[in-house]
Amino acid sequence: MHPLGQLMLSYAIQHNLEKLDGVVDTAIKSVKFYRTGQSSQRQPLLYQSGIIIMGHGDKRVHLNERAFSYGPGDYLVLGVPLPLECEAFSRDDQPIYGIAIDVDPHTLLQLVNQLEKHHANTTASVAPECGLVAERMDQAMLQTCERLLQSLLNHAEAEILGEHLVTELIYRILTGPRGNVLFNLAKQDGHYARVAKALTLVHQDYSQPLTVDNLAASASMSISAFHRAFRQVTLESPLQYLKKVRLNKAKELITLEGKRVNDAAHLVGYSSPSQFSREFKRHFQTTPKKITV
Repeated sequence: MHPLGQLMLSYAIQHNLEKLDGVVDTAIKSVKFYRTGQSSQRQPLLYQSGIIIMGHGDKRVHLNERAFSYGPGDYLVLGVPLPLECEAFSRDDQPIYGIAIDVDPHTLLQLVNQLEKHHANTTASVAPECGLVAERMDQAMLQTCERLLQSLLNHAEAEILGEHLVTELIYRILTGPRGNVLFNLAKQDGHYARVAKALTLVHQDYSQPLTVDNLAASASMSISAFHRAFRQVTLESPLQYLKKVRLNKAKELITLEGKRVNDAAHLVGYSSPSQFSREFKRHFQTTPKKITV
C-alpha cells in the first residue's frame, strides 16, 4: 500500500471508521476524509472546488469527452465546482481511501500575492485549459501530504499545525506545473476568475430562473465572450451546466432529505414535473421515483 494509504488506514482505525461508506469531517476544518469499501460504476456527481488526494484505490472522472485519472501519488484540483461523472476502482480488494481539501479564497489570494512579489510561478500567465487538472505529486508535495496526514493522527498537531500544512500544500500546487488552475482564480480581471464568479451565482441561485444574460452580467462580460470563456473553463455551455447542477441538487433532496419527487423538482427550479423526470432519467439513467425505493 502507498505510504499515503497507510496513513489513511491508520486514521480510519484510530477513529473507528473501518466501515465508513462516505465522507466525514476531520479535526482540520478544511480537510474531509473519504472511505468506501468497494468500486463503483460511472455515475454523475457534483464535485465542489478543491483538492482531492487518494491514499488507496483509483478514480477516473469524466468532464464531457475528457477523462482524468488519479490514484495514490496523484492529486486532482478543481478550481471551480463541476458536474462530473466518476468511477472508482479498489486495489487488491482493499477499501478506497482519500481526502478532500477546501481552498480558502483568502489564503489563496495571500499566497498568490506573495508569489507574484517573488516572481515565483512560471505557469501563472497561462490560462488553464479548463477548471480541472490531475497531476503527479513531486517529492516535496508528497512529503507535505504525509505530514498533513500524520497531523491528523495527533489532535494537538491537527489543531496547531493542520491549517498551516494545508497552506503549504496549496503553495506546492501553485508552484507546480499546473498551478495556474488555482493561480488564475485570484486574478479577478481574468476570464477564468469571472466565470468562477458566475458559477458561484449558479450554485447560490440555481432554483431561480437564471439566464445566460444574468450570468454574463454577473461576470461583467458580453454574452459571446462569456459563452466562450464558460465553455473553456467547464467544457459545458452555461445552460447545460445549470441543468446538471439542478438535477444533482434534486437527487440530493430526494435521497438525503426525503423530499417527494415533484417537490424536489420545484425546489431546484423546474416548473414542469414531466420535463424534470425526462431530464433526470437522461442524466442518471434511472427515474427519480426509482431512487426513492
